[in-house]
Amino acid sequence: MTTIQTTIVSIVEGLTEFLPVSSTGHMIITEKLLKIPDDEYTKMFTVAIQLGAILAVVVLYWKKFFDFKNISFYFKLAVGVVPAIILGMLFSKKIDALLESSTTVAVSLLVGGVILLFIDKAFNHPRIESEKDTTFLNAFIIGTWQCLAMVPGVSRSAASIIGGMQQKLTRSAAAEFSFFLAVPTMLAATGYKLYKHYKEAGGFSGEDIKQLAIGNAVAFIVAMIAIKFFIGFLKKHGFRVWGIYRIVLGLVLLLLIWKGVIN
Repeated sequence: MTTIQTTIVSIVEGLTEFLPVSSTGHMIITEKLLKIPDDEYTKMFTVAIQLGAILAVVVLYWKKFFDFKNISFYFKLAVGVVPAIILGMLFSKKIDALLESSTTVAVSLLVGGVILLFIDKAFNHPRIESEKDTTFLNAFIIGTWQCLAMVPGVSRSAASIIGGMQQKLTRSAAAEFSFFLAVPTMLAATGYKLYKHYKEAGGFSGEDIKQLAIGNAVAFIVAMIAIKFFIGFLKKHGFRVWGIYRIVLGLVLLLLIWKGVIN
């Protein structure tokens, strides 16, 4: 990848990581439109730069992440990430295969979009307003919902937020817990991908390190802005607009696939 391609993909990642629209799906589409080779390095890069976006959560919520008096917070995240670690290791090859499918992304965007149109009415009686009121069982169930995002186009953010709302969290509480849960989840996913690439490729070249550094830095900066925007927007407008966006994007993507613009 060129520096310009790296920067564009990373901007897309930072903008979409915390929106319920699938950052992985958007990156796959972007990479195909930019004619970036669909090789093992690209798959690793697509996962690895999500770490930069995730670290934006730690910075914005640093009081939460470094409040060592609230030890249960860390245990809840540990419990919540267990399903993703287990399923990620068991189905790693199948997940990688799905990353090559634009059709999977398109269909997932469409289905997820339809669900988001009705999600606000489906779960409109919340009773949990903060992480402190979230139980370990809540955390585990939300973490299980998060695993749906292993299918490209589903959206980790959407899956975990819907899981939170299904567990009676308010929209904003579900969104924030989704952000928190993203940190250990993506740390584990990135660490595994980097290790796998290092082992199979025999290390990282200077250009690899440069691209990963640029990608994570850009994703971090853009994600800082996106997180602040999303929480405010979600409180006022809910999920319907994101559902419409996903449906339109899914239809456009299917058209591009049909026309041969995207393989």
